Amino acid sequence: MTTDTCTGTHLNATVNGEETEQSGADAEGASFVEYGIDDRPSLSKSTVLGLQHYLTMVGANVAVPLILAEAMGMPDTVTARFVGTFFVVSGIATLVQTTLGNRYPIVQGAPFSMLAPAIAIVTTVSVTGPEPAWQVRLQALQGAIIVAGAVEVAIGYFGIVGKLRQYLSPVAIAPTIALIGLALFNVGQITSATNDWWLLGLTLLLIVAFSQFLDRRHWAFRLFPVILGLAIAWAVAAALSVGGIYPPDAPGYVDLGTVAEAPPLLPIYPLQWGMPTFQLSFAIGMFAGVVASIVESFGDYHAVARLVGSGAPSERRINHGIGTEGLMNVFSGLMGTGGSTSYSENIGAIGLTGVASRFVVQVGALAMLVVGFVGYAGQLVVTIPDPVVGGLFVVMFAQIVAVGLSNLAHVDMNSSRNVFVVGFALFVGLAIPEYVAAVGDMATFREGLAGVPVLGAVLGTQVVANTTYVIGSTGMAVGGLAAVVLDNALPGTDEERGLARWERRAESPTAFRPIWRNWFGGDADSSDADSSDADR
Repeated sequence: MTTDTCTGTHLNATVNGEETEQSGADAEGASFVEYGIDDRPSLSKSTVLGLQHYLTMVGANVAVPLILAEAMGMPDTVTARFVGTFFVVSGIATLVQTTLGNRYPIVQGAPFSMLAPAIAIVTTVSVTGPEPAWQVRLQALQGAIIVAGAVEVAIGYFGIVGKLRQYLSPVAIAPTIALIGLALFNVGQITSATNDWWLLGLTLLLIVAFSQFLDRRHWAFRLFPVILGLAIAWAVAAALSVGGIYPPDAPGYVDLGTVAEAPPLLPIYPLQWGMPTFQLSFAIGMFAGVVASIVESFGDYHAVARLVGSGAPSERRINHGIGTEGLMNVFSGLMGTGGSTSYSENIGAIGLTGVASRFVVQVGALAMLVVGFVGYAGQLVVTIPDPVVGGLFVVMFAQIVAVGLSNLAHVDMNSSRNVFVVGFALFVGLAIPEYVAAVGDMATFREGLAGVPVLGAVLGTQVVANTTYVIGSTGMAVGGLAAVVLDNALPGTDEERGLARWERRAESPTAFRPIWRNWFGGDADSSDADSSDADR
């Protein structure tokens, strides 16, 4: 039996072919779990499994810096180091979150939710001094992230997010998590008109075959479906590229020459781009992106708990998770990247492979640190073609959608109010971001709000307009807010909304022990649960 000391529950796990048991309260959640949160596979196996977790988010952790680099006008000679910095920050943030934060096995990395305000900042910075324009823009972005991250630290460690938990039922959580996956259906790696659908389909077919059809034939297929699928698809694309079948402009082309040309080591350190600059309007706009990332992370925490069968996360665990993400955003700003948050793709990997080991994720984080500093390794990751990443995304995002909807198992779906709330939240969570995107960039959106009769003077202000734009362009934020408002406004019993059943399965408020209590002693008893804000 695998005991998770950070949740106080027993996980149902199948380790090396032998199924373990779990308590009845958790029997719904983790029957497929191969490695529970506290399991420690061998180092060699953990290394491969950890790399697999990180490969699920390589698309985002490469796409975000490349998009920002282009928006800032960053030269190619600097971009490789910029990408490497994102890998280093991701590795350190993951180690801190899994050790000092909520201790869930969630990879941390560059958030898409903070990308919109980041682009708005770097494209509106005025450049007057002798420094390169891209560097001035990046310094302004760093300052905005540091301030927004500091506010997130306060929100987390003062317990604000955790206190909101009582207003969040499975009716609200289900569409919020589902929209994390649904909102990403149109990423370029999947829907590009010039995509290589043969290569994308091959990647998808391999991952599905290994994880769903061949998983009982050999333990390697069950544990490594993602890394096997990616490796085979990449090898095929590389062979076609070397053989001249794929020309350099083909979406599936693998440029192996760039690996040999990469610098062996990249100098990465805090304040490497210079001192950050601070502007209030930029910080407020970035905070809107942080709010969206908090909503996403809140859903991620519940998704992981649902997958491993540990019960809904306690208020204390949520607070520590969000507070730690804020600290890592401050660190991200000092290092010069685009922020840090929990990665939903990693949760899809847990659902697909059944590997929920904290140790595995930590080993993967250490490997990502190496990838960040070693130019050859980072460049090799960058050579994974978009169609291969797209095939991976189809599986990962679909898994996230299913995990979100599985929360409805607690809910009375014969209730018309529940059906309405879920359906409405899903629809507006997809429709409103499309509308915001159709309006245009942040400046155009602000001009439109300024023209609204009577309310234009308020809506058109930079603070209100920028915040509305960022939240409105984030599907899980729109759908989540709609679901929370309706779920708490419409009459419904706790049993009908799933709160009663959820509460029976939730972890104890004292189940989560801050790591310093393990270091310095002290029991997380009931009196300790209410001791101080700092311990939440």
